[in-house]
Amino acid sequence: MQQPTLVAVAHGSRDPRALHTALALLERVRELRPRLDVRLGHIELNEPLLDDTLRGTSGAAVLVPLLLGRGYHVKRDLPDAAARATHLRTRVAAPLGPHPLLVEALYERLLEAGWTPGTAVVLAAAGSRDPDSAADTRRAAALLSGRLGGVPVVPAYASAAAPSVPEAVRALAARGHHRTAVASYFAAPGRFATQTAAASPGPAAAPLGDHPALARLLLRRYDEALGRPAALPRPELVSA
Repeated sequence: MQQPTLVAVAHGSRDPRALHTALALLERVRELRPRLDVRLGHIELNEPLLDDTLRGTSGAAVLVPLLLGRGYHVKRDLPDAAARATHLRTRVAAPLGPHPLLVEALYERLLEAGWTPGTAVVLAAAGSRDPDSAADTRRAAALLSGRLGGVPVVPAYASAAAPSVPEAVRALAARGHHRTAVASYFAAPGRFATQTAAASPGPAAAPLGDHPALARLLLRRYDEALGRPAALPRPELVSA
């Protein structure tokens, strides 16, 4: 029996590196599970758009968001797109974060950027007005702090929420932490990732990108979603 298609859902970005990063990540996923049909769809700004990807998919699909927490896109955009794909049996997986595999990727990106033990960290995220999204980012910060040996990790945001990265850096300095690095809580390069890195007074990590831990996490979210009932096509469209 054919496995449901894994449709990875990226936000989309005008930065051309974002698309290349998503494609590289999906190549890692295919290497881990060669027989699985893996496709990409975007919420906006890049092709293929999610609706177009779903239109070309048959049978069943699991939508796995390349997003790091709960927010409008996960709660509304993905379920709405799944509902429009009336020819498919669909499931929507949980967002990638928070999760220990994400933390491992954050840790290694920080090491690559030159982070040294004892240096406080600002976890730079996109930001959302959804309180669940902020809670997920705070949880990721707590997990990262544990992975870094207990150094302070303060969430900060590029938009829609406070504090900003400069505000978080100043708050850490007021607590006596004058050496600060920025961890990039972004799946791919883009405007927000570039903006928050530029605000770092010290090492600034690259986005998570195609880190191998993300490929494993993508498949884990896919497998978890398969444990839940699928949404069936609308009854009026099912053949008698």
